Amino acid sequence: MRSSVLVAAAGAALLAAAAFGQPAPPPGRGTILDASAAQAIILGCARHAEAKRQSHAIVVVDAGGGEIAALRMNGNGRGIMDFARTKAEAVAAWGFSTAAMAASARDTPGFAQAPHVVTVPGGIPIFSADGRTFLGAAGASGEAPADDEACVTAGVEGAGFTPRRG
Repeated sequence: MRSSVLVAAAGAALLAAAAFGQPAPPPGRGTILDASAAQAIILGCARHAEAKRQSHAIVVVDAGGGEIAALRMNGNGRGIMDFARTKAEAVAAWGFSTAAMAASARDTPGFAQAPHVVTVPGGIPIFSADGRTFLGAAGASGEAPADDEACVTAGVEGAGFTPRRG
C-alpha cells in the first residue's frame, strides 16, 4: 500500500512538473517582435519594393535599437544600408518616425542637432497590432524618402503590426 501511495505521489509530481515545464503558447500575430516577425517585415517591404521596381536596404531593430533582421536588396551599397540602420535606430531612440523628426526639427530650434535625430523619412516605429506597445522600429533607404517610408510601412502592416500608437 505504501509503495502505491509513493508511486501515485511521484506520478502526480511528475505530471505537475511536466505541466509547468511546458512552453507558453506562442503569442498572437502582431504582439511580439521576434526574428520571425522581423523577417516577415523585411519580406513585406521587399515585395512592396519589387512590385514598384525599387530597391531598398531594410533594417528592423528592437525597442532598444538592437538589430533583429536586415536586407540589402540588389544595387544598394554599404552607405545605403548604414542609413537604413541609422533611421531605425533613431526611431528606437525617440519612439516616433523620422518624418515626424523632420517636422520637429522645423518647429523646435536645436532638435535637429539632438543625439539620434534623423530628419529624412524612411524610419517608422513598430507597435503591437493594438498600438499600445512600442516594440521596435524599421528603417529603409535606397529610394526617395517617401518610397522608403511606404516600403517599411507595407512591411510592418503586412506582418500584423502598426506604425501608429493606438
